[in-house]
Amino acid sequence: MGSPGIPLDAGALMSTILEGILYGFSILLFIGTLWSLTYKRHMQDINLPILAVAVLLLILSTAHMVVNIIRAEDGLVKYANTYPGGPSAYFADVSQKTYVIKHSFYVMQTLLADGVVIYRCYVVWQSIWIVVLPIILWCSVAATGVIAIYSVSQASTGAGIFVAALAQWVSAFFASTIATNLVSSGLLAYRIWIIQHGISGARTASGGTVMPIVRVLVDAAILYSATLFTALMLFVCGNNGQDAVVDMAMPIMSIAFYMVLIRVALNKKERSYISTSISMPRRMTSEGDQEHSRQYSMKPLQVHVSKFTQEDRPSTYTPESMEGVPSHYDV
Repeated sequence: MGSPGIPLDAGALMSTILEGILYGFSILLFIGTLWSLTYKRHMQDINLPILAVAVLLLILSTAHMVVNIIRAEDGLVKYANTYPGGPSAYFADVSQKTYVIKHSFYVMQTLLADGVVIYRCYVVWQSIWIVVLPIILWCSVAATGVIAIYSVSQASTGAGIFVAALAQWVSAFFASTIATNLVSSGLLAYRIWIIQHGISGARTASGGTVMPIVRVLVDAAILYSATLFTALMLFVCGNNGQDAVVDMAMPIMSIAFYMVLIRVALNKKERSYISTSISMPRRMTSEGDQEHSRQYSMKPLQVHVSKFTQEDRPSTYTPESMEGVPSHYDV
């Protein structure tokens, strides 16, 4: 008896189309990410590790997209009339090289994306003890992912993904990556929120706010986790729809990463614009006074100069109380 859900041949076509749509959207966000990381910045000011991760995510998602198109062409066109059992049997066979390769790309991108979230968490907390649990979960993701890929590569011809020997590792992989993402993103958003809450009373008009960053971190975590949870539920139920969801998870991982970087860049530019807007009237006034002085320099006028002194009140937060808090959020 076949697995419930849509037929595998129809599902392969649908997943390729949906992944292509999301991949196109991720390309647009990648361009925006490049702009946010490099626009009006010197080479020494560019965050090269984050830029490298963004490029790697694009490469992996592109490779996965290409392999998925090749697999769809092989199953629906090239071997449609020659493979025993037809296209549905072809797409159900996990021993196919294209199946092993595309899921290898998926595991690598998952490890990269989860590792970036853990790194962000460490940067904000500045404590290795905080990320011990996420690192352990990440190691679990790596172990279960590698074992699952190895088991698939050693599967006999015609074997399906829902056989017990493979299903247990695939389920453990999904559960581990969901836990890693939720724990790391939760710790990251909570740390940024308590920092923002702690300095809100002493923040000046030019200081801006980091709450938009917290919101986009939460949105990205929910988007990614919801996709993985849906894939896990469909897999546990033995539904063929899990293939389509897993394929869509590739560009979704990239989208979640890019949207955080773009929001951080926009938040920095907003703070810079506010600071510039506040300082410009003072400079314009000074220039206006100089021009006024030049116009009437020959007239015997008595000038009364009023002196305005701006005094910055000391913050209630001392450097000692803010020790360990990063001055920026390159998350």
